[in-house]
Amino acid sequence: MALIADDAEHRAEQLLLMTERLAELAAADTRRIEARQPLVEGSDADERNRLANAYRLELARIKQDITLIQDAPPALLDRLRRSTVTLHETLAAHELALNAVKVVSEGLVHAMAEEVVRQRGDGANYSSQGALSTRGGPSPTVLDRSA
Repeated sequence: MALIADDAEHRAEQLLLMTERLAELAAADTRRIEARQPLVEGSDADERNRLANAYRLELARIKQDITLIQDAPPALLDRLRRSTVTLHETLAAHELALNAVKVVSEGLVHAMAEEVVRQRGDGANYSSQGALSTRGGPSPTVLDRSA
């Protein structure tokens, strides 16, 4: 969805508002991750996704046709630049927090898989007929503090 603007100043103002709101949402997500709280869902997540998509589309339009904002007042363009730098810094911190969650999650999955293998043992023994004996169905696994 493209922005509907009367002129370059109006478009730059709208882009500035979008940039600031995206930075707020990313910072809130980062705070939730650092507080070990679940990320937002529902309408808040929908807002973030719609806003990010609209922002991406608008930047693509401006990249193709710089005249869409080039005649905006210099002070407004300067605020937009500063806001964009802030957004990039906020997104970098958000990415670090998300990567930390990913590393921890992958470590937990790996530890649980190792514990399952340890509890089940080798399992590939030969029977008296010379064939590999395997378990006949699923076997329960108890995950305790050792995982």
